[in-house]
Amino acid sequence: MPGKAHPQTTRNWKPAANPWLIAAGVMLATFMEVLDTSVANVSLTHIAGNLSASTDEATWVLTSYLVSNAIILPASGWLGRYFGRKRFLLTCIVLFTLASVLCGLAGSLGMLILARVIQGVGGGALQPVAQAVMLETFPASKRGMAMAVYSMGVVVAPILGPTLGGWLTDNYSWRWVFFINLPVGIVAVMMVMRFLEDPPYLKNANARAESIDYVGFGLLALWIGCLQILLDKGQDEDWFSSHFIVGLAVFAVAGFAAFLAWELKTPHPIVNLHVLKSRNLAIGVALNFTIGAILFSTTAVIPQFLQILLGYPSLQAGLVMSPRGIGAIVGAMVAGRMITWVDGRFWMAQGALLLGLTMFVFGGVNTGIAPNNLLWPIIISGFATTSLFVPMTTFSVASLKREEMGDAAGLTSLVRNLGGSVGISLITALVTRSSQVHQALLAKEMTPLNAPFRNGLAAAQHALAAQTGQAAHAQGYGVMYQLLQHQAGLWAYVEQFRLLVWACLALAPLIFLFKKSKPRPDAPAQAH
Repeated sequence: MPGKAHPQTTRNWKPAANPWLIAAGVMLATFMEVLDTSVANVSLTHIAGNLSASTDEATWVLTSYLVSNAIILPASGWLGRYFGRKRFLLTCIVLFTLASVLCGLAGSLGMLILARVIQGVGGGALQPVAQAVMLETFPASKRGMAMAVYSMGVVVAPILGPTLGGWLTDNYSWRWVFFINLPVGIVAVMMVMRFLEDPPYLKNANARAESIDYVGFGLLALWIGCLQILLDKGQDEDWFSSHFIVGLAVFAVAGFAAFLAWELKTPHPIVNLHVLKSRNLAIGVALNFTIGAILFSTTAVIPQFLQILLGYPSLQAGLVMSPRGIGAIVGAMVAGRMITWVDGRFWMAQGALLLGLTMFVFGGVNTGIAPNNLLWPIIISGFATTSLFVPMTTFSVASLKREEMGDAAGLTSLVRNLGGSVGISLITALVTRSSQVHQALLAKEMTPLNAPFRNGLAAAQHALAAQTGQAAHAQGYGVMYQLLQHQAGLWAYVEQFRLLVWACLALAPLIFLFKKSKPRPDAPAQAH
């Protein structure tokens, strides 16, 4: 039939270049993009100070990127068909790289956030395009290992981000966190131009005849944008006591409902929700959202805990997180082989339990904890995360056609980034709110009638008297209040880690909803 590739041609198609060279090119771009979801985490205090903003306001540097990234993600399949995947990927890499330079040159928080939004638009398609390319490039027998490599990049990048960001911030400037993308982007462009080619069904696709789904794209931007602003500003506005927050909630819910209704009835939707008829993909979408929330929220909150409460510099805070990358690499390699020997659902379940165990350990931290005591929990959390991601990715698309891979990859990447954005905003708001609650509770104990407080105050005043004289009386209260803030902050972080334990355990029932199914002739091999 004109305009379509013959099924046999599509099924037997192989790229001219070595699959691993193609994988290296697309994964270099993807690694750079995913790295930027977390590389600025340990630099937030420096960015806030340099640009005259609060730490809470500086978190918009993280969430603005994730939101714009999430809006473009589901459209990547359609855009790849319309422009051609290779041309579209090259455009995205160039846009992402140039926006990174603008981030480094930003002179105000508003300019930085705008540049991050542009950067997120450019980077939005890199994850799903890389996943679709690798699924199509490798034969069915090697797709498990290919997904291990993909998952390693997607999971390891946000874990290594704080270490790289801390080193660049302490040794140079937070601006180099963004400038570093320039040489990487240039190399990625050269490799993609040299090795990547579009498969037959994309070359013959009649996507240009499809009209752009402006309504669907607008509704997508509306509900995601309103949801993110609601989460970011909710704490400052006292949540639903504010008419502004209530209005955002109404627009988010109405926009989401209208988006679903429109995308299900329009002939050429920007987000192909019909692929969710696959039970495995629907379960994978739910798991991606939850795991994304857990992964990104912990990657953001642990460096803050180390810097704000323990006084670690940026580099040291990043180094404490770096062993997570070691665990993730080992977990990806082991998972790639294990899912060929055992039922992948059991391997995912042990990953969820291990992740819950590490959150339980983090829930027992205190302000006197040494970095070495966090080593094994952080390594194990990395291992657990890739133990989930590798089989989950292959299970999710096991029964899909090749033509559906791009839509499925865009949808799963959307919910993972949306989960990460929601996770970061929620945990930041919960830490702030919980800290205020514990400050109010502990302040009741700051009275001369309380013997521990009275003794601590006397000791502080005595220690300060030799240096400050009569001012020691007032300064002693300042020392005790600072101690109160530290203890309230500690309880706030501990509570959120303990809450994440239940989120991890809730993954196990979802995992066993995956069903075993024989793959289609042109679909990935079964993931177990």
